[in-house]
Amino acid sequence: MPRLPKPQKLSLILIFIIPLILIGFLFNNFASASSIIKSIEFIGQATLPTGLIFQKTEIGGLSGITYDAKNNLYYAISDDRGQKASPRFYTFTIDLSKGKLTNNDVIPVGVTNLLNTSNQPFPANTTDTEGIAITNQDTIFVSSEGDVDKLINPFIKEFALASGKTISTLPIPDKFLPDSQKQKGIRNNLAFESLTITPNQKFLFTATENALIQDGPAAKSGVGTSSRILEYNLLTKQPEREFLYQTEPVTPLFNPTGKFASGLPDLLALNNQGNFLSIERSFTGLGFTVFVFEISLENATDIHNFDSIAKIDPDKIKPVEKKLLLDLRTLDVSLDNIEGLTLGAKLPDGQPSLILISDNNFNGLQQTQILAFKLKIESPLTRLLRRLKIPNF
Repeated sequence: MPRLPKPQKLSLILIFIIPLILIGFLFNNFASASSIIKSIEFIGQATLPTGLIFQKTEIGGLSGITYDAKNNLYYAISDDRGQKASPRFYTFTIDLSKGKLTNNDVIPVGVTNLLNTSNQPFPANTTDTEGIAITNQDTIFVSSEGDVDKLINPFIKEFALASGKTISTLPIPDKFLPDSQKQKGIRNNLAFESLTITPNQKFLFTATENALIQDGPAAKSGVGTSSRILEYNLLTKQPEREFLYQTEPVTPLFNPTGKFASGLPDLLALNNQGNFLSIERSFTGLGFTVFVFEISLENATDIHNFDSIAKIDPDKIKPVEKKLLLDLRTLDVSLDNIEGLTLGAKLPDGQPSLILISDNNFNGLQQTQILAFKLKIESPLTRLLRRLKIPNF
C-alpha cells in the first residue's frame, strides 16, 4: 500500500479533526440555549392515605424524592421534625412497566433513620429535612431548612444510603444564615426545600423557597419572590455560583381563609449544561396552584458576590430563563401540596418518566400524592443539528 506524503497525511487528519472540534465547540455553546423538553404527558397518579403506618412510622411529610436507577428504587425524605418519629427517608418501588401509574404501583419497602456524626438520631425539633438527591457513591444528600426562630441553621449533609449515618457537611455561605435580629438570611420554613445533582455528579444545586430577608420580600398574593439558586462543586465540597430565580405572581380567584403561601420547592438537573426543571407551588386558601418550568442558567448573572441584591441595580442582574411546561391545574386530578420531583424509570417506549410527590403535612384532610408523566427530551445531537438548521431537524 503506498504511503502518503506527510503533508497530505496531515491534511487528511485535519479534515477529520477540525469538524469534530467545531461540533464540540458549537455543542458546548448551544446545548443549553433552547428548550430540551419537547412534551410532557400525564400518565397517572397514586395516593397514600394520611396515617398510613409502615415499620412503626407514619408515612407523611414527603417533601423530596430521588431515583436510584441502579436499583430501580425511589427515596423520599420526610420533613417530620422528630415529632412522629426520628428524621428519616423512605424507600419505595414505583412500577411504571405498563406505561402508566395507578394506586397499586407504589409500594413502601424500607425506612432509614438519619444519624448524626455520633451515629445517633437527630434530636427532635433540630431538623426540617426537605430535599434529597442521590449520588453514584451509594450516598444521599439531604437539605434541612433549620429553624429561624430558634436560630438553628439550615444544613446540607451527605448520608450513607444503607445506614443513614452522616458522612459530610457542606458549608453554608453566611448570607444564608439567620441572625437574631432577623435582618438577613433565610426566612423561617422558606429555605432549602430543593436539592439536585447534575448527571456527571460534579455539581449539587439547592435554592431558597423564598427571598433571603436582605434580598426582598416574601411572596404574597399577586406578588412573586426573588429566590436564590446555590451551586456547590462536589469535587471541592465548596459553594460556588448563585443565581436569581424569580417566582411567578399568583393571585387566588377566591380565598375566604386569607391564607397564602407560594415559592420554589424543588429543582431537577436535566443535564450538565445548566438545564433544570423547577416546581412553583402556591397554597391559595382553597387549593393548590402548581407549575412545572424548564429553566436555564446559561445567561443568568452569577450573584454570589452580592450579599443583598436589593442594593444592586436590577438591570445588572439577569435571572434564570424560564419556560412554562405545565400548569397542573389543567390535569383531571385534585392537586395536593406538590413539593418534590425526580426523573424516574424509563417507560416501555424508552422515554423517561417524571415523578412528582406531595407533602401531606400529616393532615387528615390531605394525602400523599404521586403523579407520573412521560417526557420527550430532545437529544443533544438533534438539538445541535436543529440549531445549525440542518434539513429535517
